[in-house]
Amino acid sequence: MDYHKISLEKIAHQVETPDGYIRLSGPLERDSIVNGDGLRAVLWTQGCPNHCPGCQNPETWDYCAGFLVPVDEVLEQLSHFKGQTGLTFCGGEPFVQAKACKTISDYVRKEFGWDVWSFSGFTYEIIKEYGKEPWEFLKSLDALIDGPFILKQRDLSLRFRGSKNQRLLKLEYNSGKILSIE
Repeated sequence: MDYHKISLEKIAHQVETPDGYIRLSGPLERDSIVNGDGLRAVLWTQGCPNHCPGCQNPETWDYCAGFLVPVDEVLEQLSHFKGQTGLTFCGGEPFVQAKACKTISDYVRKEFGWDVWSFSGFTYEIIKEYGKEPWEFLKSLDALIDGPFILKQRDLSLRFRGSKNQRLLKLEYNSGKILSIE
């Protein structure tokens, strides 16, 4: 089976949560300077189907681990994170909780004026082809770091990326159009 078909099957396997909830792997983080431009809040999602060898967060793979949190509670916590310029979704795999992530993304943009980034082990092309909620989440972003972590291509000199195959895509908000690639 080829990578493309496997990736489409993996992204279709969304984490099951009750409406209005998200499954997180840990507490919200504030004041990060390593997960995107500026001073950022970071949300760590739980559940990842990619299982990249050498992953720095293998404890986030299990779809049933971590803890369920009402999205409203996440938004309330973020409202107390003063001085942040943006929010970054990490994981786990944010695109397998796309509906909840989009709700949070839309809120912080509207209410706080933050820009929004996300990491994903899926490529932009897979997310776009699959469509549905993952594509809607992507369209709410300003930047996407895409592609699986590949241990043989590990490069610690890259900005915001772990391996040479990963790309930093600056996106046009609300359309998902790629504006630049790093």
